[in-house]
Order: sequence, then structure tokens, then C-alpha cells
Amino acid sequence: METIQKSIEVECPLKIVYNQWTQFEEFPRFMKGVKKVTQLDDQRLHWEAEIAGKDKEWDARITDQIPDQLIAWQSEGGEYTSGSITFAPAGENRTRVNLQVVYDPKGFVESTGDALGVVSNRIENDLERFKEFIENRGQETGAWRGTIRE
Repeated sequence: METIQKSIEVECPLKIVYNQWTQFEEFPRFMKGVKKVTQLDDQRLHWEAEIAGKDKEWDARITDQIPDQLIAWQSEGGEYTSGSITFAPAGENRTRVNLQVVYDPKGFVESTGDALGVVSNRIENDLERFKEFIENRGQETGAWRGTIRE
């Protein structure tokens, strides 16, 4: 298992940053390789992505969600991945975003890419693109304020 932790500060109020992150179907706009995310219900997402040159699909389940604080998830079936993202105020109209991803690289190509830091760099760049996306918009594209606890 591999664990990657990345953080970024976004120049937007916490509520706007959190609300935007709940808009999972918008992820392809700032996550490289993610082709489509379909929200199946309040807790389940279907992902389609290209990883290490291969098309992959999987479902993920949101295990915990606390508005303006936390979203945690875990894959269902297929290759294992889980993670969490937390949101905290970082000053006036600034938000600190902390992302942790745990995954199991399968096969030589993915293991080699992981050893070279490809996955870590991709996650860091995705956070940078998210920051640009929300800062340039200045407002969220939508919001889901529900709570999920398992």
C-alpha cells in the first residue's frame, strides 16, 4: 500500500471550497486522466479514468462526510483506493485543503510509475488545478451539504 499526502491553500472562503469539492462530476475539469465521474447516489460514485495508459473504471463509496470539514471514501471492488480530504480555515477568505490517498499499485507499470513519483505529482498538480479552478470562478458550481457517518 502507498500513501500520499498533499496540502494546498486556496484563496476562497472555506464554505465555497468545500461546496465545490462536493461537485464530484466536475472533477474531470481539473483532475488529469479522469474522464468521467458519475454520482450514483449520495454515497456512491462511478469513476472512469486513464491510469498509466490504461482505461479503468471503479466505484467508490463515501464513508464519512461532514460539511466544511471532511469527506472520506473507499473503493468498492476492483483495485483498492481510499482517502480523505479535510478543509480548515487558513485566514480571512483562505482555506487549507489536506488530501490523503491510499492505494495499491498493481502491475509493473503502475509500480514503476509510483516509484518515480508519478502518482504523487499528479495529485499535487490536480490540487493546483482545483485551486485555479475555484479561485478563477470565485464561486462554487453547486453544493451538497449532507452528512454521512458510518
